[in-house]
Amino acid sequence: MLGGTFDPVHLGHLRSAVELHEALGLDRVHMIPAAQPPLRGAPQISPQERLALLRLGIGDTPGLVADPRELERQGPSYSADTLAELRQAYGPQARLVMALGHDAFLRLADWHAPERLFALAHLVVVDRPDHEDALPAALAELVDGREVDDVATLMAAPSGRLLRLRLPSRMAISATEVRRRLAEGRSVHYLLPEAVEARILERGLYRRTR
Repeated sequence: MLGGTFDPVHLGHLRSAVELHEALGLDRVHMIPAAQPPLRGAPQISPQERLALLRLGIGDTPGLVADPRELERQGPSYSADTLAELRQAYGPQARLVMALGHDAFLRLADWHAPERLFALAHLVVVDRPDHEDALPAALAELVDGREVDDVATLMAAPSGRLLRLRLPSRMAISATEVRRRLAEGRSVHYLLPEAVEARILERGLYRRTR
């Protein structure tokens, strides 16, 4: 599970998903747009439009799936509820992984039912080039005794462990910067997949209204 607002999906998201698929030997990566992200403001465009852009971005990439399940639920998009659905779908012995960036990981103790996440899945924290902060005390307590050093140890159980992973590309593309450039009418070429860029420009998404 690789969740996020994908507002909009960019090459950093997609390259990370491909590298997670390879590094962890996963069957598939469910890329799941949040309908109502609990810890940030509402995205600028509709959940349905963000899902459409994600599907365009993924195209026919092997192992990546645009998963609409959070758009089909009412209320806030809690990751624990999404993992519970995936666990029910794949069974108690499946090895489920929730991947998140280091910046999001630092706020994990503030998430809805954070202990439940570990009951349902492993967590893999993807390092980002610009995030090297120390762990807050509440987070350090939450993950105490869970961290492992390699993929084999992580995958020896269905859930409950934590692995920090540095992906090869570590692309520091910011959706905030992409939105800002779009609002100003500046180029986002080579930041987004061509099909995603074309749909955004065609529909005037993220453009500043006067």
